[in-house]
Amino acid sequence: MNATMKGAVIGALGMGLLLTAIALIVVLTGSYNVAATARHSPIVGWALTTTMKNSVESRALGAEGPEAFTAEMITAGAAEYKAMCSRCHGGVGESRQEWAETMRPKPPALAQVADEWSAEEVFWLVKNGVKMTGMPAFGPTHDDETIWTIAAFVKALPDMSAEQYAAYNDTHGEEDAHDHEHASGHEAHDH
Repeated sequence: MNATMKGAVIGALGMGLLLTAIALIVVLTGSYNVAATARHSPIVGWALTTTMKNSVESRALGAEGPEAFTAEMITAGAAEYKAMCSRCHGGVGESRQEWAETMRPKPPALAQVADEWSAEEVFWLVKNGVKMTGMPAFGPTHDDETIWTIAAFVKALPDMSAEQYAAYNDTHGEEDAHDHEHASGHEAHDH
């Protein structure tokens, strides 16, 4: 190894150690503001968003769902979505709850962004949730069939009118919105 290359390697190692030391100082001193009322810095926001999108994309590749979503699946998913998802993500012509506006990151308005995700990615997100976002994992409490109905409804949202969205009734009602078939506490059924 010549002197120029050796200097470059030493410089790269030194830079790596410096960045590691800075990261440790930030972590150990608590100097990064984690309050939900403060936005992430652009670099941190980009890093977290990019990491999440790439992680979901790579992990969703193995999800095997139905060949096509049926009207029955979309209807079944509507009840689930309205019972569990609309408070954070809103609906077509329906805003998310006021308290969800202050979450960081803010839950996406799925009626506007569902086209950015494949059906397999939506399924994976609903089943597994996302760390440090407020998005829970529904896989431990819902079977895959139910999660696919939610994915079907989410994928239908961008092409839905507010009237169509409103026409889907929460068939469970407010008092028993979570009294429906769930997976056992062990494992959801794989499709």
